[in-house]
Order: sequence, then structure tokens, then C-alpha cells
Amino acid sequence: MDVSIIIINYNNFTLTCNCIRSIIHHTVDVSYEIILVDNDSTECNPEKFLSEFPGIILIKSATNGGFAYGNNLGIQRAQGEYVLLLNSDTILLEDSVKTSLGCFKSYKHAGVLGCRMVYPDGHLQYTARKFRSIGWELLDLFRFIPLLMPYKKRSRMMLGKYFNCDQTIECDWVNGAFFMFEKKILTSLPGGKLDDRFFMYGEDQLWCLQIKSLGYKIIFYSGTTIIHISNASTDPKKQAKLRRIMMKHELEIMKLRKGPGLVYFLFTLIYGTKEMFRNTVKLAVFAATGRKLR
Repeated sequence: MDVSIIIINYNNFTLTCNCIRSIIHHTVDVSYEIILVDNDSTECNPEKFLSEFPGIILIKSATNGGFAYGNNLGIQRAQGEYVLLLNSDTILLEDSVKTSLGCFKSYKHAGVLGCRMVYPDGHLQYTARKFRSIGWELLDLFRFIPLLMPYKKRSRMMLGKYFNCDQTIECDWVNGAFFMFEKKILTSLPGGKLDDRFFMYGEDQLWCLQIKSLGYKIIFYSGTTIIHISNASTDPKKQAKLRRIMMKHELEIMKLRKGPGLVYFLFTLIYGTKEMFRNTVKLAVFAATGRKLR
């Protein structure tokens, strides 16, 4: 078996079905299995998925333990040499599994591979990232400085929103909505599994940090594109809560990287102030216009 594709479902029957259909329709010339983990959904009986797709493996979790927890359940059943964690709100437009696997194998010491993603309206998502640092935060705060640089230098230095996802490169971390790795890597991770300390959000960065620390490369692959719907709640209170969670996890990761000393203190001051201001502006714009700023 080449690839085990693991999808987590939580009360998203229609979206998850669309994701599975796109895999079946587009994936050829590579052996794969689809493992669907239902995280204790209440929307419908998970057995309904087997009626739609008799060939998948269904795991029914007795509890909603979060994204990492569900993926670890799926990995326990995985028979593939490689594992692809795929969000239920993604849609394949082409044979992304085969081409991504080919790219992965072409890199020596590849640890994780992510691919190019767009929203349903075609707008680009920033899926190739650098780890945050004091320098990165200051350049992002005074963004006219990187914008004065040639694109090639700026994009390599900053990645994220400064990079058009127009070339395959090594980076620090990739979006977990399409997250491919070799299964044997798990034996070198703490507990022999994906770190599940976060219920949701930030796991992808944490996993890349841990895998990169083992000497592996994190690859962003520009040669294939998928749709990632990524429908966040439009409720301002839920948006604010989500951003607080993301900031908390970002700070936890920084502490893991740099320890609790002066660098962490300065980063917390700069990053926290900047993000709280930006989040306040985003919520104000949404309240006034109904428009979500990405």
C-alpha cells in the first residue's frame, strides 16, 4: 500500500462526502486506502458513510478528542508506507496524491510535504510558512521594508502572505489540511504518535517543528492545487475565541523553540500587541461591513 489517506469528520457529512468523491475520482496509478475517523458526530449515523462509500475504512470514535487525537486513531489502522492527513473540507481537482508522492520521493530526507491551496473563489491560501521570530514580526509590522525588496528575496525570507506559492521550496511548516509524511517517522516522535496536546489549531506547526528537529525537511509543493474551503465561523465572539486559541498555541510553540527567557518575553510583547491590534481591527471591519479580513 502506497498511501493511507486519513480524514476526520465532525458533523460535516456533505463536505466529507465531497472530499471522498474527489479522491476516488482523481487518484490513479497509486495504491491507497481511505480511513475516515468520525469524532463522535451527532449530525447523522456515521454508518451512512459506508452506504455511500463501501470501500472506505470507518472508525467511530467514542469521543471528540480533537484533530490530532482523531488522526492518531486513523494512523493506528493505516497500512500505507505514507500517510496523508486530508481535511474534510478539501476537494481534489487533479491527481494530487500521486504527484505529491512523486515530489516527496524526489527529496532526500523529506519529512513532511504540503501543497498549494486555494479558497473556493480561487484566492490563494498561504500554506508555506516560516516559524515566527522577533525579526519576522518586526518586518511584518513595518511591511513596507520587505515590500521594497525584490520578490525573490522577500518571498524566501518571509514566506506566508509574502510568497505566491509559485515554486516548490523547503520551508519551516505547512498547512495541515494536506499533510503528507512517511509513516515510519512516527517511531521517532514522542510517544510514537502525532503530538496531541492541542485540541485543534497549531498542530501542523508543532508537528513540523518536531519532525524538522529530527533532521528532516519540510517541503511545500507548488505542482498541484487543491481547494480548501476553510469556512470559519462568522460569529464575532467565536472568531475572537479562535484567535485567542491560535495566539496561545503560537506562544506555546515559541516557548518550545526558544525557552522561557528574554527572547520569549520580547516575542510575546511584540507578537501579542501586534495581533491583538490586528484582531480588533478585523472584528471591527466585520461588524461594520460583514466582510471577513483574511
